[in-house]
Amino acid sequence: MNQHETKQLTTVPPGCEQVATGVWRLRILFVNVYFVATDDDQWVLIDAGLKSGAAKIAKTANQLFGDKPPAAIILTHGHFDHIGSLPSLLRIWDVKVYAHSMELPYLTGHAAYPPPDPGAGGGMMSWMSFLYPNEPVNLNNDVQALAKDGSIPFLTKWRYIHTPGHAPGHISLFRDADGVLIVGDAFVATHQESAFSVLLQRKQLSGPPKYFTYDWETAKTSVKKLQELNPAIAVTGHGKPFAGRELTEGLADLIRNFQTVAVPSSGRYVRRPALINKRGVKRLPAAEGLPKATLIFSVAAAVAVVGGFAVAQLRRR
Repeated sequence: MNQHETKQLTTVPPGCEQVATGVWRLRILFVNVYFVATDDDQWVLIDAGLKSGAAKIAKTANQLFGDKPPAAIILTHGHFDHIGSLPSLLRIWDVKVYAHSMELPYLTGHAAYPPPDPGAGGGMMSWMSFLYPNEPVNLNNDVQALAKDGSIPFLTKWRYIHTPGHAPGHISLFRDADGVLIVGDAFVATHQESAFSVLLQRKQLSGPPKYFTYDWETAKTSVKKLQELNPAIAVTGHGKPFAGRELTEGLADLIRNFQTVAVPSSGRYVRRPALINKRGVKRLPAAEGLPKATLIFSVAAAVAVVGGFAVAQLRRR
């Protein structure tokens, strides 16, 4: 092991957590990004967090790996809270971005995701979702499709699993040697619909965030795929790591009770999913509107929630 690798394994920057050998988690407000070391003294960034997180990501990368840029950026999917820092990071680093081919329409300016579903309920994060950015992003030639065989550039000991339902080209990453699973949002580790759970990072193995999930039957199938891997540890797009018996039993309970604990009781995509093809959204079910009072309350509460996140971040520094 060379001196640089020793630094990687022993030096953990403030606000960053080593979750497995060669894997670090960094929280950007309410979403996680991951730094993964390669076998040849390089590293790869998994997801890019919120727009406000570019400086924090770049600083943490420098503390972990020196001034070496990532070999690649891999996206689990392209929702706003997973790609927000990309434009800024791509101005810092000359690096390719990789995503599943089914995500490319949403990352090359050709299509918008199915609209968020504030009617899915579950808490303030859902009710505010009509405010979340959902317009197409155009990364032009900076993004390209992952190979269809499940291989991941530069991560030779990892493979990806296509886990749609939350996003059409959603992927999760798995390292067979030690059972490390980077989930993305196929399932998450907190009650993501609740602003209080998110703010406090309360641990709860949950289905994909309700407000952006467009196909619940497909989402359940994706969780089953990941359970069948028998992961030793799962790190998700939202919340803290789950491992061992807590993970095994949590996944079994989630799948067994998926209809009642993951699928919302009402919402735009509950009875009929959005119809997606390789070019984007083909058909949408009718929207289920929120009462006007709820909308007004949500907008007002958004200010309080953002303020709460800001205070929490300051306290963590």
